[in-house]
Amino acid sequence: MKKPMKKNLSTAAIALLLLSVADLPSRSEMQYAGIVPNPAANVRTIIDKRPVVHADGIKFGAYDPNGDFGAQTNVATEHLFLPWEDVDLETLRVADAYALARGRNLLITIEPWSWDVDWRLSSAQLRAKVLRGGYDVNMRAIAQMISQLKSPVIVRWGQEMEDKSGRFSWAGWNPQDYIAAYRRMMDIVREEAPGTRVMWSPKGESGLQDYYPGDDYVDLVGLSVFGLERYDELAHNQHRTFSEALKQGYDLVAGYGKPIWVAELGYQGGDAYMKPWMETATLKQSAFPNLQEVVYFNDRDVHAWPFDLGRPDWRVVESPAAN
Repeated sequence: MKKPMKKNLSTAAIALLLLSVADLPSRSEMQYAGIVPNPAANVRTIIDKRPVVHADGIKFGAYDPNGDFGAQTNVATEHLFLPWEDVDLETLRVADAYALARGRNLLITIEPWSWDVDWRLSSAQLRAKVLRGGYDVNMRAIAQMISQLKSPVIVRWGQEMEDKSGRFSWAGWNPQDYIAAYRRMMDIVREEAPGTRVMWSPKGESGLQDYYPGDDYVDLVGLSVFGLERYDELAHNQHRTFSEALKQGYDLVAGYGKPIWVAELGYQGGDAYMKPWMETATLKQSAFPNLQEVVYFNDRDVHAWPFDLGRPDWRVVESPAAN
């Protein structure tokens, strides 16, 4: 996920016995099986929902374009999203200075498209151009800039490749084509910026194994874990915890023996839903021995979610302007 426009880097309550007509779910939701929303249980009073960073827990990082984590000292990683077209690479120096001043690593997610949707190629066009080397120059320019940065850098390219929602034009490719493209890009990174770690980052869905590029091309594995209360009610008929949401993807990648990160984390809902997420996201758990870091996605989703749920606001401090 990323912002769709160019910008600088930088308990439970007592259940209601009756629901008034106004409290009934919308017509669009009534067509789906799931829990009927309970307004009393969905109350939110939490103003700041940032994860608790446990001193003896796993590391924490953030994608933080609004600066809510700027003064927080226990943030290990600064995450940024970078398209490989329509971008001023000099902004990476700004991000580097920001991270360096705070003693943070840089996790750079490179998305193979432009900020401007009008310039984006179709999925087939993008795949063909990448595989014939048409974007090598873009990746090489990024890697050359990375080589000049002073912060430790991790490169994450073409994330969530097994996703079937149509969100990303590089997702859903024939696995061998994706693997060839990923290896090509990472070869360039390693040639131009030796020492840079690379992250292979599926969404965490069934089928991700087909896209594994091989141990030599993976230093870290990144997963995406989001919790949206109403979505859980409609899609899963229960409220999932962070651990429940992470389990599928984690179990699918644990066998590779690589360090695992949650490269994108977000949650939204009432107090009773969010508190367990806040308290456990950086807690060491025996079920996830390879989990090393979670990185919060501190912004509003750029894509609408299923069931007419709109664009969730994952920000730890909600902005009225974002609604």
